[in-house]
Amino acid sequence: MIRRILVTGGSGQLATALARAGGDQVCLMGRPEFDFDRPVTIEAAFRAADPRLVVNAAAYTAVDAAEKDEAAAMRTNRDGPAELARLCAASGIPLIHISTDYVFDGDKSSPYVETDTAAPRGVYGASKLAGETAVLASGSRAIILRTAWVYAATGRNFVRTMLDLARTRDVLRVVADQQGCPTAAADLAAAILSIVVRLDAGGWNDTYAGVFHAAGTGETTWHGVATAVFEEALRHGVKVPSSVLAITTADFPTPARRPANSRLNCARLEAVFGIRLPYWRDSLARAVDEIFAA
Repeated sequence: MIRRILVTGGSGQLATALARAGGDQVCLMGRPEFDFDRPVTIEAAFRAADPRLVVNAAAYTAVDAAEKDEAAAMRTNRDGPAELARLCAASGIPLIHISTDYVFDGDKSSPYVETDTAAPRGVYGASKLAGETAVLASGSRAIILRTAWVYAATGRNFVRTMLDLARTRDVLRVVADQQGCPTAAADLAAAILSIVVRLDAGGWNDTYAGVFHAAGTGETTWHGVATAVFEEALRHGVKVPSSVLAITTADFPTPARRPANSRLNCARLEAVFGIRLPYWRDSLARAVDEIFAA
């Protein structure tokens, strides 16, 4: 019997996309059988799965809520991954750990590369950076993929929120001074499975270790994403707002500070693994099509 890939994250966007794309080779686990808030479940789930590789897509992603519950964010984004990495190291299997653009402060004027200094502005980013540090210190065969602005046809995300708001509002105000690289969960899942294929075929290589950026190709703003969503929605003959106004971050204050620049340079991922995620606009069109086909 072929040992499977353990994917954590339960019903999350990326975990769902990995389960869909990976089929029978994926062992998907989430709460309650796998719960970073209940450390005793981590090793039990790991032993039950007996995986050949682990993809950790589980995370505390409530960016604003993290500002008031740092302990919860750290348990899920630092302590849990540290234990998972320890188990992978002890078993001699690779770990692909998902991280975020929020490890950066957003002050850089060009896309971030992996060697840029991390300086998170909020608890969520700090907890994810602490998770990266713990995973790298574990001695495991770890690949850390930082991604950004993830969305899917299912789950809770910016794209679906815009479509929901369009049903009841004729005018929307969307932040236009934050830049990033929208990433379809399906595209990120495909990239991860391509890495798995490489590992299965040739085994571990030390050049695979460390941090990689993995985000959609191209860049835009949240306002740009919203505008694109409504352009795609029009193809399906649905109601869209008559006006999408561009506002600043200051016009829409939140408990957690968002990076003004979340753009990620993904050249290392392409150089080492030959992987380049699709252009964000093309992937967005496919996701909107899937939403309306459901």
